[in-house]
Amino acid sequence: MYRNATRSVKVPRTCRLYSTPAIPRPTRPSSKAVLLGTSFALATGTVVYIGQNTVFADSAAVFDSTVTTAAEDRKLREISVPNVSADGTLNSFVWGSNKSNTISPEDAKVDSFRLPSPVKWLQNIALRDLALHEGHAACIDARGNVYQWGDGFFGAGPSDLKGQEWAPKQTLQGKDIVQLQLTDSRVFALSASGHVYVLPSHAAAQDSLSKAQPSTSSSWWSLLGAQQEGGNYAEITANESLPWRERFVSISAGSDHLLALTSSGRVFTHPITKNANSHGQLGLRTFDIPSPSNSSPVSVELIPKALQDPYAKATPLSRPTSVSAESPSLHNIDDQQIRWCDKLFEVPSLKGIAIDQVAAGKRSSFVKTTNGRVLGWGANEYGQIGLGKDVTLEAITKPTEVILWRSVPKDVQSKCIGITAGGDLTVFTVERTDGSSMQTVDVLTCGNGQWGGIGNALYRSAQNEPARAKNVSGLIEFSEQTQNLQPIVPHAISISPSPAGHIVLALDTQNGPGGSGRDLLLWGANYDWQLGNGKRSSLATPTRLTRPDGSRFILAKAKAREVRDLEGKVWKRGVEVEQMAVAGWGNSVVYWRVS
Repeated sequence: MYRNATRSVKVPRTCRLYSTPAIPRPTRPSSKAVLLGTSFALATGTVVYIGQNTVFADSAAVFDSTVTTAAEDRKLREISVPNVSADGTLNSFVWGSNKSNTISPEDAKVDSFRLPSPVKWLQNIALRDLALHEGHAACIDARGNVYQWGDGFFGAGPSDLKGQEWAPKQTLQGKDIVQLQLTDSRVFALSASGHVYVLPSHAAAQDSLSKAQPSTSSSWWSLLGAQQEGGNYAEITANESLPWRERFVSISAGSDHLLALTSSGRVFTHPITKNANSHGQLGLRTFDIPSPSNSSPVSVELIPKALQDPYAKATPLSRPTSVSAESPSLHNIDDQQIRWCDKLFEVPSLKGIAIDQVAAGKRSSFVKTTNGRVLGWGANEYGQIGLGKDVTLEAITKPTEVILWRSVPKDVQSKCIGITAGGDLTVFTVERTDGSSMQTVDVLTCGNGQWGGIGNALYRSAQNEPARAKNVSGLIEFSEQTQNLQPIVPHAISISPSPAGHIVLALDTQNGPGGSGRDLLLWGANYDWQLGNGKRSSLATPTRLTRPDGSRFILAKAKAREVRDLEGKVWKRGVEVEQMAVAGWGNSVVYWRVS
């Protein structure tokens, strides 16, 4: 039985199930229809794609092959390369804006890619993580080393790049890094051993730090000839010693604050700049920072704007004569250098609560408890906290529970299994059960949906109550292993950090009959072709991505013949790898990740 919403349909055991039914194969149009279609394409400049035997309801329009020229056919086939070539080459794909040379630094003269296009600089390369920001990008290669690139990093435009200067530059080595988070001015790196490092996002700032603070390492591996630590980075440690065996296991960064989770379920926060608590997203107000004069630490207080100036929107007659500004102790302190604050501070209101996930939006914070509850705080002017239509406060200064079961019957139990935040959008993955063995999974979104990021077919500037995204919620399939229906669960979700954000979701459709990989669905803003459909109109409904030749874009797993690092050297052979999708600042990337 296939059950979605209120319908029940009998299906064969070997039938693969999707939310959007397939459209019957179109018949060959008449010559008059072909002439009309050709005229329309020429008049509007529409890109025409050739369909394959199977046509999906959410794929691009399908026309007869006689509409396109032989040259166009050849071009579409050239860029529709497989994930793994016949000779075993691993191919990665990019689309969207390349104005800052973040998705394809080797193509400095290409401002954008309208369709998923393979890039040579990531061929046969598998990474541990990759992150994109507006002007710079960073990744971790298979060896655990960090590389940075982009015009914002090098401080140069495309016309200034010569030879191999576009290539990603290694900026952190020998730390066994496993996770990256980017902000406008920082790169945060988490090591496998639980150490948190911070680097400037600009090469010039790194060079100045290295000159001002040369290597002082005396660690045992330096005696064995390994590269010594440089002064281009700093380590951020907890303000109190962590118990034995407790370490940091996850980090998530907003625009000005960082959240960190320990292996014991404790949540720490870090102020990246003086704006770290503009909407209460830091979770605390008072903390210590190093003194510029190397004396005792300086105690500072970051008061949220909503509390600092409660009369900001009041009439002039009711406003006080003076409004307090930032803490006086911060006036002469530069928050643009990475060592302005070197500590992580535990969030006081979350002590004693077992947390297993943290997520940071642009100016908001979220945590998920081990029993599937969600707490959120910070900016809420677009409803991105998800507290419902009755809560219209622009800032939530204390962790508050997000109710995710308002729209379901009372006998249905709900449990959050994942949170993703980015920009002014938030996505909750929620598991529903009515007490039977049957479960479903809903994708709920809230926040700024004026570009369609909510995914419920509506464009709203504010969505206070988490809404059910279409085409990715309530999906089920028949499992040969369990001989029962099971939910189709999102494998990974990525939200662009851009204010006009888009969302990339990989649906875990590789299991079950007919499964060949994970379907990729995208929606939201599309001004820079970041949705990969060759158009610039935004989408308010999750839509399956197709290749330039009309076939489905499937994320795959493979056993790589060889995996190289970003220096071009072979790291290992016969490695299990899988494809991952990342939503960047007006662009998207599909890369291979070491499993």
